[in-house]
Amino acid sequence: MKAIVIGGGIIGLCTAYYLNESGWEVTVLDKGDFSNNCSYGNMGMIVPSHFVPLAAPGIISQGIRWMFSSKSPFYVKPSLNKQLIGWGLKFMKSATAKHVEASALPLRDINLLSRSLYTSLAQQPGFNFGLERKGIIMYYKTAAVAEEEAHLAAQANTMGLDAVVLDKAALQALEPQVQLDVLGGVHYRCDSHLYPNDLMQQLKQYLEQKQVKFLPQREVTKIKTSGNKVTAVITGQETHTADVFVLATGSWSPAVAHLAGERLPMMPGKGYSVTLESPSVNLNIPAILCEARVALTPMGNRLRYGGTMEVAPVNDQVNMNRVAGIVDSVNRYFPNLPIQTPDKKQVWSGCRPCSPDGLPYIGYAPSHTNLLMGTGHAMMGLSLGPATGKLLAELANGSNTSMDIAAFSPARYR
Repeated sequence: MKAIVIGGGIIGLCTAYYLNESGWEVTVLDKGDFSNNCSYGNMGMIVPSHFVPLAAPGIISQGIRWMFSSKSPFYVKPSLNKQLIGWGLKFMKSATAKHVEASALPLRDINLLSRSLYTSLAQQPGFNFGLERKGIIMYYKTAAVAEEEAHLAAQANTMGLDAVVLDKAALQALEPQVQLDVLGGVHYRCDSHLYPNDLMQQLKQYLEQKQVKFLPQREVTKIKTSGNKVTAVITGQETHTADVFVLATGSWSPAVAHLAGERLPMMPGKGYSVTLESPSVNLNIPAILCEARVALTPMGNRLRYGGTMEVAPVNDQVNMNRVAGIVDSVNRYFPNLPIQTPDKKQVWSGCRPCSPDGLPYIGYAPSHTNLLMGTGHAMMGLSLGPATGKLLAELANGSNTSMDIAAFSPARYR
């Protein structure tokens, strides 16, 4: 049986991994060269703690306030773009307490599944991607956010996740190198982190050794269908046929899905990151700065920091005002970290695929019985990569899935 995976990011590679493991002949197509997608620039966090979707109560009013600051962590570029308007209306409809409650267990379960799969992958020969189980710390500076985070920590514990509220002194003991200017924080000891660049390179090398075929510079320009099946994808002058096709193209997914006559509500959310080599002061545990929506991850002798969510059509522009906002935020929480506004060439940027309800699309396309979709993971693509790949391979094999994936159905907006 042959499978074509469209997209060479973490979702595509993990899907290729589990398809190959179950006996499929796999070819991975990518419009680039497999070396510079969102999977390389992310924060490397594996986050069972993230059981609250992006679409949540309060985010709309907060987002409106942020739109008036050039350094804010969230921005929606005003536009008469039909795709953006439709996405925005669906986002507002989803930002309810009921949606958050319904999403919590599916998001917890898929993150826990991924964490387990990463642990297994790290034990295989040829893999050493810096996987560590130190958790993450959610830092806050204000009493209002402290109350919110304590409530979330209590909810996490009722869901079987390990979270503890800590005062500044306890946090300082965990981070002896770093000067902390915070009120307190929540340590989610259930979380892990890794170095994405090593993971991606090692995964690709492993798959090549297993005879998975990688075809770079193959942008899909046409998809042929017959009835309710995809029969081939066209890349330039080449025609690629298979029994099953997997769409794992991140922020480009709506355009690729459209070629097959499928509708996939999604908008890109641009983020930025900067990686410091051998900083003089480093964190011990990954951090998220709650009020600022900024993240930092120690990756061996490196420190990566990043943030922002710019919702706009796909583009590669770097807004240095927002990068400066990230740097300012880090300095307010950790005054002695050696972080200054970087040169523009040091800034990595990428567009995360954001669904309107903050949940990924995992499953068969609504109108085609051999087209699988794994996209829309927003900021959790790295975290959910192995679980998504395994679930898609199970669907391709006609097996029972490792968890209930009804909440992630690509048909939920039909």
